[in-house]
Amino acid sequence: MFAGENGLQGDPRLKAISDAIGVVPNFPKPGIMFQDITTLLLDHKAFKDTVDIFVDRYRDMNISVVAGVEARGFLFGPSIALAIGAKFVPLRKPKKLPGKVISEKYVLEYGKDCLEMHVGDVNRGERAIIIDDLVATGGTLSAAIRLLERVGAEVVECACVIGLPEFKGQCRLNGKPLYILVEPRQQTN
Repeated sequence: MFAGENGLQGDPRLKAISDAIGVVPNFPKPGIMFQDITTLLLDHKAFKDTVDIFVDRYRDMNISVVAGVEARGFLFGPSIALAIGAKFVPLRKPKKLPGKVISEKYVLEYGKDCLEMHVGDVNRGERAIIIDDLVATGGTLSAAIRLLERVGAEVVECACVIGLPEFKGQCRLNGKPLYILVEPRQQTN
């Protein structure tokens, strides 16, 4: 579900967020229009508005865990977690977390990868959201859902700043809702 279709129709913050995201053609390979959120981070107001929209959505949903997908989910997740009174749990690439971890492999649009989480970071019955910058095929979010559900968490929703309009992976999210702020821009500034 796009934010603009659910209560935020005409909200000027969404256009400002979209405008603040850079587009890099042919990265990381030919034909990809890379959505660069680092330019969003440089725009204090657009960055704050991004976090505020997520906080407004999740503030009253009894969320106890904000799980951020490495690496760009780490940029939004901690601020959201602090604002809603939840803990932030990093979902990391292999061999980045010390101690005992559980892992979940998945397929990307251009390769394979794996997410890991510390054992004991999330408890059975906790209500969680998963945050990342962009959803393309849904593979990463699906792996994150499986990881959290393996330890007994209830994944309430996945949230991304950007969602590809041709996203076909929602069925891969095992019926979990997906909340997206903006669609990608195709032109560079």
